[in-house]
Amino acid sequence: MTARRDFVEVGADRIEIVRIGATDASRPTLVFVHEGLGCVAMWRDFPQQLCARTGCAGVVYSRAGYGRSSPARGVRGVDYLHLEALEALPALLDTLQLARPVLVGHSDGGSIALIHAAQAARAVAGLVVMAPHEFVEAVTLEGIRAARAAWAETDLQARLARYHDDPGWVFHSWNDTWLMPAFRSWNIEACLPAIDCPVLAIQGEDDEYATLRQIEVIAQTVPGATQLALAQCGHSPHRDQPEAVIGAIGRFIDTLE
Repeated sequence: MTARRDFVEVGADRIEIVRIGATDASRPTLVFVHEGLGCVAMWRDFPQQLCARTGCAGVVYSRAGYGRSSPARGVRGVDYLHLEALEALPALLDTLQLARPVLVGHSDGGSIALIHAAQAARAVAGLVVMAPHEFVEAVTLEGIRAARAAWAETDLQARLARYHDDPGWVFHSWNDTWLMPAFRSWNIEACLPAIDCPVLAIQGEDDEYATLRQIEVIAQTVPGATQLALAQCGHSPHRDQPEAVIGAIGRFIDTLE
């Protein structure tokens, strides 16, 4: 299994990607969709470990504005997750000529994956969503306010600068948007029944940004969806409980054949 960093031109954007080779060509490609402060590098070695377990090829990418991808264009609005799911992600998949991937999304990336599967009118082999959001909760806003305090009072900016060319944009485009009054009514529950692929929804019981209601809603409204709540686990299951997460996703991928 090999991993190779590259850049691809997607429309007007230069997108940072890492391609991970498959050990089983019969299996679908895993496409990793990062969180609101994430990028290629912040996944660490999780994609390589998961691809090794499943035999799948993998594509890890940084959205425009993140990591080493080209700067984002325009002002972010409350529809930014839909734009990523229905415009940016399809354009990337077309550029890479990827059909029927398994989307592996974390936090914002999980929401993007859900919207894409429900509304993009494109075949998806499966979804793995870790700590996804379908609606805004009070605990979500509390966590985002705490992150704003950390930005002002700690070395968070310096830590994000290790991974992003523009850490200030990355932080404020996420933090400011989620704290906008107009964003409090953001909700994608109505689109979930349209998802027609297998879904594994994973969340930590100690998630500092959401309650377990987020994955319960998926299990209740997406036909055949499976939920997994992990003890001693916060908002990043793949970092807090990597062995449990890789095992669960591996078993899920096995069922897709």
